Amino acid sequence: MKQVAELAGVHVSTVSRALNPETRSVVVPESVARVMKAASKLGYRLDPVAASLRTGRSKLIGILVPQIATSVFTPILAGATERLAAHGYFAIVAYVGTDTETQLEFAHGLIARRVDGLILAMATRRDPLASFCIERGVPTVLVNRAEDAARLSAVVSDELLGAQLAVDHLVELGHKKIGHIAGPADHSTGFLRRKGFVQALASHGLDGNGAPCEVATTYTREQGAQATRRLLSAHPEVTAIVAANDSLALGVYDALRESGLQCPRYLSVVGHNDMPLVDMVEPPLTTIRIGHQEMGRQAADLVRQAIEVREQPVRKIVLPPELVIRGSTAAPRKGR
Repeated sequence: MKQVAELAGVHVSTVSRALNPETRSVVVPESVARVMKAASKLGYRLDPVAASLRTGRSKLIGILVPQIATSVFTPILAGATERLAAHGYFAIVAYVGTDTETQLEFAHGLIARRVDGLILAMATRRDPLASFCIERGVPTVLVNRAEDAARLSAVVSDELLGAQLAVDHLVELGHKKIGHIAGPADHSTGFLRRKGFVQALASHGLDGNGAPCEVATTYTREQGAQATRRLLSAHPEVTAIVAANDSLALGVYDALRESGLQCPRYLSVVGHNDMPLVDMVEPPLTTIRIGHQEMGRQAADLVRQAIEVREQPVRKIVLPPELVIRGSTAAPRKGR
């Protein structure tokens, strides 16, 4: 650092501030440029391990997601890592599946490696991993899903409003016989979207509790197709389906295709999430768009605040969804 200071013609403390993203703004831009150029020429980088020994912070945040096969979590990760990097933090991403023991093992390993905090994207409504993090005093934030008991800060979408928007759209088209492919009931997304679906039907004078509904055990196309076969077999009168996420909606497409039925001529379909490329399927999917990237940014802010100022109050940030109308919805079919 002294060599960098000599080459740049500045004080050592200026080098320290210029190379630190959190303090760089207090240094004159011209000095920052000279320091960066000198550091590059000398091949000098800050030693994060040495810094962590001095400050007690590693500047590492663990982000745990259930899977990467679905593109729902990609924008969340993009938003979180972008915001963390802007404040000098780096992310370690772990794909932990749905097995509780595996999740606990990953969390324990990250804590042992001195991460400053955790962002969890796979919480259940009563989550043992959340309990684990609370017991160990690790700053932790939930994203995309939340617990029933607000023990940790969370950033989620307004699931009830999302379901309301989907049902409103179908009712405006003339649908009255609307079914629902629900997500896993132990996830806040599955539970609340189903609750919102029932409430939305009731707001239009329709029987929400008696509406056809099949529950998928996971958010996959295969589960969506299986649930759709069951629903249409028991309720062939249904003219529209609200799916709890886009993967389930694509499963609805699969089940219709198998039976030689057309969407939306025979059945209108609404998804949830607006995953990348759902505008490229045939027909393009009408869905509820969620601001996943902003969700990631907000989660990064919350975990950083929890690290830097302990005893933060629990906060729940609810982001508004929006309806995106495409080609998978139309007026209901005539007759059977």
